[in-house]
Amino acid sequence: MAASLMIKLSPAQTAFKMTHSFVTISSRQFLGFFPETQLKNGFRSAVMAQLKNGFQTGLCHASLLSREDKSELLAGVDKLHAEDVSRILEKARKAVDRWEVTHSNFLPPPLLGDALTAVHRLSDVGVAISGGYSQAERCRLSIGHKEAIDAGVAEGGAAGFPGAVAALSVSGNFMFDAASHGDFLGAVLGTGIAREKVGHIILQGEKGAQILVDPELVNFLETSLIQVRSIAVQTTAIPLTALQVKPPRVDTFRSVEASLRVDALASAGFRMSRSKLADMISGGDVRVNWKEVTKNGLCLKTGDVVSVSGKGRIEVGEITMTKKGRYAVELTRFL
Repeated sequence: MAASLMIKLSPAQTAFKMTHSFVTISSRQFLGFFPETQLKNGFRSAVMAQLKNGFQTGLCHASLLSREDKSELLAGVDKLHAEDVSRILEKARKAVDRWEVTHSNFLPPPLLGDALTAVHRLSDVGVAISGGYSQAERCRLSIGHKEAIDAGVAEGGAAGFPGAVAALSVSGNFMFDAASHGDFLGAVLGTGIAREKVGHIILQGEKGAQILVDPELVNFLETSLIQVRSIAVQTTAIPLTALQVKPPRVDTFRSVEASLRVDALASAGFRMSRSKLADMISGGDVRVNWKEVTKNGLCLKTGDVVSVSGKGRIEVGEITMTKKGRYAVELTRFL
């Protein structure tokens, strides 16, 4: 009965709630706000129940994350990612508390997937993937109230939330000494910047490269990134619309299979035997949506991405049933 009892606040208590609804306080501090006479006949239990679940008038769940809450939010998250995801959840809580939009570091796909799973479990938090362009895999998560995130995504489009990612042009004469992805990354990290502050690097052959970074580092890199290997370069900020991204080379085809198991579709997609694919699964070389696969019998669905070490990745497209009850699956292999 206590859990369903509605709490009627006095005008002063209502004002306190309206002005402090996003301040994290202990249950004892909260109960101390009420006069002792009001904490009788089950009222104390009702306060505690609504403090735990959030006031029905809009107290954000993210602002009251307990240790138990975090345990539930981290369910299914790779243990190697738990600490990083916990920090992102804490950023989400603070963003809600302060009515701000905050951004994570650039995350590799496996960590990005786990972080998305956890943040989506917060009912009062919106999240957007910000990578600078639609095919980016190293991305930041932009987190805040749903209304703010939705508005930002509508404005930013495929690039993500406005202001989450900045682009740099690193130009020099690479005609006779082409630089690799590692060369440009090494030059950036050589300035003292951490890897998680750097997104994708788009190679431009003899011209140089375009690099996606945390916007806070643009001014620093414009003055500090002056050489890649032995070649002098000029680093300048450019708009995201100036990115020159080549469309990925793909091979799209259809395959008819008896099941949607990962070993069946991946063997068809990578054109290898199921026994070889099974060995690679056992060796930890196969991932679905960037999470390691441990069982051959995992069933796939439209939109799933299968990565195999040394082979690239495939994406599962449209799935239809044939007249003989088999699965006609569209597979796209990224070359």
